[in-house]
Amino acid sequence: MTSQAVDPDVSRVKFDREISDFRALAGDYGRRGWFVVEADFPTAFVVLGIPQLKPAGLLCGVLFDYADYDLRPPSVRFVDPFTRVPYRGSELPTRMLRQTEIDPPPGFPIMPGAAGARMIQQQPLIIDYEGVGSDEPPFLCLAGVREYHDHPAHSGDRWELHRPAGAGRLIRLLEVIDNYAIRPIAGYGVNLVPQVAGFTQNEVPN
Repeated sequence: MTSQAVDPDVSRVKFDREISDFRALAGDYGRRGWFVVEADFPTAFVVLGIPQLKPAGLLCGVLFDYADYDLRPPSVRFVDPFTRVPYRGSELPTRMLRQTEIDPPPGFPIMPGAAGARMIQQQPLIIDYEGVGSDEPPFLCLAGVREYHDHPAHSGDRWELHRPAGAGRLIRLLEVIDNYAIRPIAGYGVNLVPQVAGFTQNEVPN
């Protein structure tokens, strides 16, 4: 948990507003697979399901830390939904792939009449700058997230530029996660491997 530098009563009021806004539409969010399991200032633990699967599945847990909010943005960590232990890079159930347009690399063959054509690439929103398998948990590489703004690679993109637009709001962040982590899932991946189908039982002597 992050230490509290500003007046905790100020951050608590803003944290309570985030939780109240969620609970006002908790039924709607539940149908989308969002569940606030615990909210105790400054942290909120949210479990995300996948309602479009049959049977419905459980994707992950997300731990939000609103200490020092909104002087600082909230921390967002993807965690095991049962143990709340942060995922390592190799354990992530999703990378939240976002499609972006890029210019073709130099020398890339372009069909006649396709001048100005753009290429589509998938860019992960959950980044592990230390490399997959490192001890440092990956983080959500998104404006409005503490780990994003604290990283040296984003020193020019200040939190103050995004705060007025509500970039760190709980529901706003859940919308992004829903859009890139939950909605793209269309079904279960099935591996055909031998499995135990039941138990055999010896006869019990009389």
